[in-house]
Amino acid sequence: MVNHLRTEKKLAVLAHLVEGCSIRTTERITGVHRDTICRLLVRVGAGCALLLDERLVQLPCKRLELDELWSFVKKKPRRVQPTDDPTRVGDVWIYVAICADTKLILSYLVGKREAANTNFFVADVASRLRNRVQVSTDGLKQYVEAIEQAFGEEIDYATVVKQYEAEPIGEGRYSPPDVSAVVKSPICGEPIAELVSTSYVERQNLTMRMAMRRFTRLTNGFSKKLENHSAAVALHVAHYNFVRLHRTLRTTPAMEAGVEPVVWSIADLLMAVEALIERK
Repeated sequence: MVNHLRTEKKLAVLAHLVEGCSIRTTERITGVHRDTICRLLVRVGAGCALLLDERLVQLPCKRLELDELWSFVKKKPRRVQPTDDPTRVGDVWIYVAICADTKLILSYLVGKREAANTNFFVADVASRLRNRVQVSTDGLKQYVEAIEQAFGEEIDYATVVKQYEAEPIGEGRYSPPDVSAVVKSPICGEPIAELVSTSYVERQNLTMRMAMRRFTRLTNGFSKKLENHSAAVALHVAHYNFVRLHRTLRTTPAMEAGVEPVVWSIADLLMAVEALIERK
């Protein structure tokens, strides 16, 4: 059914999805059945993952920020039953690596927050670079070993750990406590202290929550299938890198990083993805 959709309908569906509309909202606006929307999302998302893997290589990044974004699929951890497949439901983390200068998302990974995934993610980041970089992460201990294995001594690496005030949460209140201190710790190499930060990648976490309905907290718009979840992330990253204009840069991160010479439209993205799928 996806292949029988007119291109105009495909573009309309994708345009609503990347702007944070839910599947059912997109269905009501475009008139395309929600099952067809999901199939289109999975197909285009898989193509976006291939596209990102092919284009984001030999990058000239100099300063990276790495972080993880929490989400869940089908049910939250306390609802997971012994009969459920723990690899497909419950907590799902999105590892994200962003270039602090070009704002390019050069790598991401959808999965559990465990050592194997951390090692794989950092190794993928390292494989996409062509020069020495400075890396900042939060205090997740898995990063230390992963970065040592992937980069060896050819890196300047530091962590950023935030300390929070013990502030009681009132009834009906949903907000994080205030930050009382930020501790920056050099781990290896010679990181420049004033450039040690995770602000850009944390802002990207907010962008992801705003741009994908299934990431919005305290709603019923969560993912029911891991495939849909992964496809939505791939579509967001491809759209963010190649199509969406960055307000500060006034261009796309892909153009700023020299990956693409022009700003893409959603039609350009769809065309590139479908051509890549056909080749595969």
